[in-house]
Amino acid sequence: MSVHLVAKSASIRDQVSPEEWQARVELAAGHRVLAHYGVNDLTYNHFGLRVPNEPDCMLIKRTDWMFAEVTASSLLKVDFDGNVRTETDTTTIKGGALIIHAGLLRGRPDLNATLHTHTVAGMGVAAHKVGLLPINQQAMRFYGEMKYHAFEGFEFDDDMTPKLLRDLDGGQFMILRNHGVLVCGESVAECVVNHHLLDMGCQGQIAALAAGEGGYLVPPPEVCAFAHAQLTRSGSPKGGKDWAACLRLADRLDPSFRD
Repeated sequence: MSVHLVAKSASIRDQVSPEEWQARVELAAGHRVLAHYGVNDLTYNHFGLRVPNEPDCMLIKRTDWMFAEVTASSLLKVDFDGNVRTETDTTTIKGGALIIHAGLLRGRPDLNATLHTHTVAGMGVAAHKVGLLPINQQAMRFYGEMKYHAFEGFEFDDDMTPKLLRDLDGGQFMILRNHGVLVCGESVAECVVNHHLLDMGCQGQIAALAAGEGGYLVPPPEVCAFAHAQLTRSGSPKGGKDWAACLRLADRLDPSFRD
């Protein structure tokens, strides 16, 4: 009788540093929480995170996975040229994952996380000529900070990355006209919390605009600026207590995101 020895490949957790594993867990949790709140466009959209101690690499979901499926181990570690660096059955990435996320993280070393989505509310406001209006408390978070990028086709081509960087213009939040939204930041927590505020702000705007022109109220600019300063001083947009609650929610929904 012959005996065949089969080498067992190392688990992803065994291949990475403790810091990267923690980042993977947090990014997986972010995907699950976003999906719970309706951020679902089949396998589309991505959430990229710079790898701790490896500034030229990011973590990102597989192109053919939904947000609700993501686990810590399933995330790909990819360099900014699109080459997968961990032992998986996938060797490269392309499309929005490369053009938007790798491109922005390469071009903006001050950012660690990039989240792009196509929610119904986000797409709705992306088609409003007026952009995001400061007509509710959530929208006040972005007063004076929102950038805009005109639709020029799908983000498949390399020459679109410089245009995104140009229009983001050192900021963290951008509405992609006739497309969706982009939320960037220092961490998973910051992106998840700010995206939640932005999407609620967009939902509120769509509801208010149903009253028709002249049928809704926009506070004076000085009030909007004061409210924006109040919220940013509070520290809430960095995650804080909301992110701690999001982690508890992810565990209640399905703790398999930690695998």
